[in-house]
Amino acid sequence: MTEEEIIEKTNKVFEESFEIEKERLQPGAHIFNDLGLDSLDIVDLVVALQKSFGVNIRNEEKIRDIRTLQDVYQFISTIKNAGGGKAS
Repeated sequence: MTEEEIIEKTNKVFEESFEIEKERLQPGAHIFNDLGLDSLDIVDLVVALQKSFGVNIRNEEKIRDIRTLQDVYQFISTIKNAGGGKAS
């Protein structure tokens, strides 16, 4: 999966699940401060990303370090490139 595909798919999750305008979805956008998500939204985000990418990220410690959209892109890229879709 290319970086462009990951960005496109991730942005679609934010647009459809959280009704965030495409223009606001910049790599440096802070998920909480700029996009307005809260801690409860993160649960929905994880579920939506799992469905969209066919991965399991619930037990992934690195998820706690995510702050920006770029962090999400890199996180998904790492998971997809590491094990063919399943993370521990």
